[in-house]
Amino acid sequence: MALHPTAFIAGPSGAWRVTRIKAFRGESLPMAPALRISEASRAGESDGWMLRGTASNLRYTSQEGVSELRAVQSGLGRPQATCAALLPITKSAAWWALAQDERMGVFQRSKHHAIGLPYVRPVARALYHSRDLGEPFDFLTWFEFAPEDTPAFDHLLAELRASEEWAYVEREVDIRLTRA
Repeated sequence: MALHPTAFIAGPSGAWRVTRIKAFRGESLPMAPALRISEASRAGESDGWMLRGTASNLRYTSQEGVSELRAVQSGLGRPQATCAALLPITKSAAWWALAQDERMGVFQRSKHHAIGLPYVRPVARALYHSRDLGEPFDFLTWFEFAPEDTPAFDHLLAELRASEEWAYVEREVDIRLTRA
């Protein structure tokens, strides 16, 4: 599988208007007027900040879970999904010190899959891995949803943030956007 990093570029222009940047945990990122998304090799310079990540295979889920997600998950780019959120996340050294099966156990105990499943129709998601690229965050999670689904998205985040898994999050920035 060839990996092509994606860049999230904050600056004066882009397909998404930044409405809010708020640190949930740790240091925030500077406010920017807009965000554009590009293949990292074509990203160019940024007047603000740039985060890169690579889409990869699904991790911490069973084949049954993968099949269940694919059967109901909405795709990105739906016309009604004019709201978005980018959540850059860094996990602690304690998380990375766990063996793969121990991290899987945390996901299972946290009910990560069960929490997210009811939201996969109204809230489309893409996960980008950044840790191995030497980026400041380990993961970049991109969500798209219709304005009327914002309360559901906020509820999803509250449930995830209350789980055991989030005890390992040392930095998270919540970036909200609307289609420009």
